[in-house]
Amino acid sequence: MEFRASHILVKDKRLADDLLKRIKGGADFAAIARDFSTCPSKSKGGDLGWFGEGAMVPAFEQAVKRMSVGSLININGSEYNNGIYQIKSISEDGQFLTLETNSSFQRETTKEAL
Repeated sequence: MEFRASHILVKDKRLADDLLKRIKGGADFAAIARDFSTCPSKSKGGDLGWFGEGAMVPAFEQAVKRMSVGSLININGSEYNNGIYQIKSISEDGQFLTLETNSSFQRETTKEAL
């Protein structure tokens, strides 16, 4: 199984909580990442790209496995500060589940995705 996710890293737990509320209230995740994240991925709106098992820190990987496409999670106190994460896509057995810009979901086969 592979995942595509975005994240926002900040040093302060209160800021992470505030940003998560803003995003849940309709603020653009990528714009918030560009404005507030301390990670170099902020230039890409927090996009981490595709990754598989074992590629990320354990706390994040465990959380990702329980998440669905489009869901948000706030992981505080990890070795990478405080983070807000969003799953953009999941790939399993040649099937892709992807978050579209209108927040609906689309299933695509591998051939259609290429």
